[in-house]
Amino acid sequence: MSIIRPFDPTDVLKFNAVNADAWTATYHTGYYASYAAQWPDFCVTVTDTHDDIKAYMISKHEPPPPDTQHHGHLTALSIIPTFRSLGLARTLMTILERLSSPEGVDAWFVDLFVRCNNTRAIEMYEKLGYSVYRRVVDYYHGMEGEGSSRDELDGFDMRKSMPKDTTGKYVRANGRDILVTPDQVWA
Repeated sequence: MSIIRPFDPTDVLKFNAVNADAWTATYHTGYYASYAAQWPDFCVTVTDTHDDIKAYMISKHEPPPPDTQHHGHLTALSIIPTFRSLGLARTLMTILERLSSPEGVDAWFVDLFVRCNNTRAIEMYEKLGYSVYRRVVDYYHGMEGEGSSRDELDGFDMRKSMPKDTTGKYVRANGRDILVTPDQVWA
């Protein structure tokens, strides 16, 4: 049995087993605490009945409305290997999408970044309706050692339109062919 509860900043002291995965980007403790303080509804932890952490999601909405690109953003979603393929990722993404919907913050889309070589995650997000919006060259620069391949360093910006985006303005079919640099993403 899994229990979904609000993320608590002290969870960072107990989620080493979840973050031991090579695909998980780990941030400093204050980073997680700032998310939990600013976007408490967007940050959740999944535990077992013994309160052992099995998964978590750190997300937010940015920038605040009425900005035309107001969107939900998945920063981190990580699941311990023994709890994968149980539908937890789908459940957590459903929470983020519900919070980003008209009943929530009424965002235009939800986005996330994933390494280009993380095929399992990419396939899962595609099954959930996300598509590649663009490829960010060297998105993960500094997180890999020398000799890393392009697919290890680049990240896909994946998006899913929310009901507000009736024309599909914030998604595109040819996103894998659109190359941008990290500074173009944050401009």
